Amino acid sequence: MDNIIKIIGIGLISVILIGIIKQYRPEFVIYVLLISGVIIIYMVLDQFTNIINLLKEISNKTKFNNQFLGLLLKMTGIAYLSEFAISICKDSGESSIANKMEMGSKLLLISMSIPIISNLLEVILKIIPK
Repeated sequence: MDNIIKIIGIGLISVILIGIIKQYRPEFVIYVLLISGVIIIYMVLDQFTNIINLLKEISNKTKFNNQFLGLLLKMTGIAYLSEFAISICKDSGESSIANKMEMGSKLLLISMSIPIISNLLEVILKIIPK
């Protein structure tokens, strides 16, 4: 509960700072956006580490392929980081770049999911009687 209060506090302070800075030095708004985003990500990094450790434990106890777990974690990281960057681009008025980043990240995620999809199809084909 403490973390969410801190995150909300940082967000609100950032919004107030942006409102003040935008009046006098609008070119510095992007820096406030970046710094506040990095601070919030740093604050939740500990929770993300706990989730990764839990998934590794579950993976070791089951016959789940560790390679797929790593791939899923990479894909999740790409999705979050690209969403962060896309939001910053949109907030700074560069929606054209944000749209291209969004398309690129989606294509990258699709290409990374191909091994998982092909493995899933192989399992389904083994189950289906001929």
